[in-house]
Amino acid sequence: MKSPTMTKADLVEEVIRITELPRKESETVVETIFESIISALRENDKIEIRGFGSFRTRQRRGRVGRNPKTGEKVDVPPKKIPFFKPSKELKEFVNTTDAAEPAAVPTTAPSEAPR
Repeated sequence: MKSPTMTKADLVEEVIRITELPRKESETVVETIFESIISALRENDKIEIRGFGSFRTRQRRGRVGRNPKTGEKVDVPPKKIPFFKPSKELKEFVNTTDAAEPAAVPTTAPSEAPR
């Protein structure tokens, strides 16, 4: 029975299955994609993958928190967090009744799409 969580190893297996590339090359493909996304986010770039969604960073304000063990007040500094916004198409794919097999991502540009 398949685990309900998809892991990086599962993604590598999917690349192997679809592309028939050797395992080492498939691992490199998956790692390169993740490293590229991380690198872009570190530089405050926005990553947009049409039909899937976009990644960017958001700034969290500093705040006063509490240590759950002692109840003591603790200053939590401001920080950047990664944020993912799914595309309209991805939301539709997830919310269809037949979610077992994902539909193909449309290849037409948004300006060419029928209205």
